[in-house]
Amino acid sequence: MSIDLSKMPKLGFGMMRLPENDGVIDHDHVCRMVDKYMQSGMNYFDTAYVYHGGKSEVAAREALVKRYPRDSFMIATKLPAWEIKAESDIERIFNEQLERCGVDYFDLYLLHSIEDGNNYDTYVKYDCFKWGVQKKAEGKIKHFGFSYHGSPELLEEIVDAHPEIEFVQIQLNYLDRSNPVVRSQELYDVLAKRNIPIIVMEPIRGGMLASFPEEIEAKFKAVQPDKTVASWALRFVGTLPGVMTILSGMSTEEQMDDNIGTFTNFEPLSKEEMDVVDEVTADVLSTPQIGCTACKYCCDGCPMGISIPDVFRTINTLRRYPDDWRSKNFYSGLIGRSGKASDCIGCGQCESVCPQHLPIIDLLKEAAEILGQ
Repeated sequence: MSIDLSKMPKLGFGMMRLPENDGVIDHDHVCRMVDKYMQSGMNYFDTAYVYHGGKSEVAAREALVKRYPRDSFMIATKLPAWEIKAESDIERIFNEQLERCGVDYFDLYLLHSIEDGNNYDTYVKYDCFKWGVQKKAEGKIKHFGFSYHGSPELLEEIVDAHPEIEFVQIQLNYLDRSNPVVRSQELYDVLAKRNIPIIVMEPIRGGMLASFPEEIEAKFKAVQPDKTVASWALRFVGTLPGVMTILSGMSTEEQMDDNIGTFTNFEPLSKEEMDVVDEVTADVLSTPQIGCTACKYCCDGCPMGISIPDVFRTINTLRRYPDDWRSKNFYSGLIGRSGKASDCIGCGQCESVCPQHLPIIDLLKEAAEILGQ
């Protein structure tokens, strides 16, 4: 059964960046955000086995599943290839996810982070596509798809070989359209050509598209003085045909309010506004940035406990604002509770799981030189 696009909210609640207090998910804050989101008439929640060190699915159960009727929301989660060491692990993980989320079935279920190499090879080795079809037949999965971080060539191969796939989740934002690693425009074209519904992740690129230097923001404000910079990124993706749902990893009620406002009586970008987005894209790409989306996949297995996304956030800010003393103050506080960039031992664990395929080891060396430790 194909997904009824009319029943999917344009804004999805991504549960990868939930608010925390001292490293622990702030339950009360999440409940308030869930309530706001549900009251807006939107109801799609996206979590995963590995988000928040395995606690995101539990947060979904406590803040959503226990508090709302099961037929009032849709929930999606994902099977992580890197946790599968034997065929038996698939059922074990899936049953653990049902228990964590407190549900009898998942509305959407994804093979997590397919890409060229290890992850895809694992899903093929254990015939996970066939397994997903079986779970649909059992009623444990309503709709089956995958999230994707690989090449357009592999994407084309997979969707043509697996007509059972009902949707694909890709990274898509105006900055990554021509990114030679992400190649998001090409990924979009592969799916749009085949009329495969698209779920978008990283529409604001981990927050990178939520704020810019004053001279760049002024270009947006000249056209839409009352709209936030982040809303332009969401409207760009929402304007594209075939986009089913756009995930936003909201961490605050302010972000929630702004995003709900963007998608309530949604206005696609006009030709004039699209021209402004193209101009801003050219401006931003002229300042080299580390393309980290702060997914934190690199953090869990780092033997030195380095908060890699925060290090890169510091460097990116310094690249744009070389004299910004606040960035170095932020880093001083950071290394009081995590490893320093110079602590990196070059083991490569982080690079093996980075969806953006960043040369993290070399970037940490550069960061250590810039920051002095």
